[in-house]
Amino acid sequence: MPTQLQLAQKGQITEAMKSVALFEQVAPKVICEHVAQGKIVIPANIKHLATNLKPVGIGRLLSTKINANIGTSSEKSSVQGELDKMAAALEVGADAMMDLSTGGDLNQIRAEILAQCPVPFGTVPVYQVIQGRGVEDVTIDAILDVIRIQAEQGVDFFTIHAGLLREHLPLLKNRVAGIVSRGGALLAKWMLHHKRQNPLYEMFDQICDIMAQYDVCFSLGDGLRPGAIADATDEAQIAELRVLGELVERAKARGCQVMVEGPGHVPYHQIQHNMEIQAEICHGAPFYVLGPIVTDLAPGYDHITSAIGGTAAAYYGASFLCYVTPREHLGLPNADDVRAGVVASKIAAHAADVARGLPGAADQDLALSTARSNLDWKTHLSLSLDPKTATRMYEEACQGERKDQVQGANFCTMCGEHWCSVRVNKEIRETACVVE
Repeated sequence: MPTQLQLAQKGQITEAMKSVALFEQVAPKVICEHVAQGKIVIPANIKHLATNLKPVGIGRLLSTKINANIGTSSEKSSVQGELDKMAAALEVGADAMMDLSTGGDLNQIRAEILAQCPVPFGTVPVYQVIQGRGVEDVTIDAILDVIRIQAEQGVDFFTIHAGLLREHLPLLKNRVAGIVSRGGALLAKWMLHHKRQNPLYEMFDQICDIMAQYDVCFSLGDGLRPGAIADATDEAQIAELRVLGELVERAKARGCQVMVEGPGHVPYHQIQHNMEIQAEICHGAPFYVLGPIVTDLAPGYDHITSAIGGTAAAYYGASFLCYVTPREHLGLPNADDVRAGVVASKIAAHAADVARGLPGAADQDLALSTARSNLDWKTHLSLSLDPKTATRMYEEACQGERKDQVQGANFCTMCGEHWCSVRVNKEIRETACVVE
């Protein structure tokens, strides 16, 4: 069965393309043309598409999308806990989910999450390959078997760390944080033990063929992404990026949609350059970035450091932001952390879309501002990115008999009736109209 990419290259507009076009308010023909060029991807495994998936488009022509990571660990495993995290992420607008589980029955966990996941769903297959065996014992057959199993289950996109090569490892000697990617570190250890090239690179064409069979989208992993701002844009990162550029073309040649993952820790002044060189080296493939985190000194607040970087990244070239939660670098996130991380990334994405001038991007801002100026609390709260949190804070400020006056109050909760500039401004406008 042809993939979305192959059909687009023949000029055939699929139902998935029509769905994306309708949501984005872009002509289906334009979506088809950009998919054909590799500038838009629609991660949509045929198995997931046949059940509960609502297709999502990722690319510069479209609104910036957000991914939320969930997943068990070897220390903590609860399917219900991960479902709760997914529900929290979806409630505040996550556009995609990744299951990074490393503990428990991974096939069962993945099946249960996928059954309730209406958005594109991604994994890192090498995590399952490693489960229950030493890195040194990983075989080519084991990797391909896991990729087949996950594709058959309906996974929409795979992070494949095929760009980290054996010859890149000496470039790490001056790094502060070395390899912070779990997949990258595991593959580096395998290469050193076996004195061989990265197996994902060596069997890349075989992986492409499995993925094309189910129309699984590549998310080419950045195993050498910087884990400290001191390591950003170094020789190792750029060397891997050049290999990823080669793999973009190889994947497309075999019918696979492909996006490219980008750096994690990048000081603000280097973000634009990182986005521009990725677009150049990777032939315009959609860029999927973790953050980027712009300073290393804010554990507990890295949803903020990543939102700052995410706005710049999305403005200068990224199409897909992976959220970062407040618990990044400190532990596995809970549902509240997931919610906070998604909201922070949604703010970053939306701010960038407004700055880019995407048609309609600022419409909701205008509607909310109008409601705020009219002291229309109900509309004001409902239009916010996180109505639940906004409503809770508003109601906490409305004490006593004002508790239920969410609609109709003639002053704001910050200033009180006498000092409320919004109320005074409303009176000024009404008076000015009479004077005229």
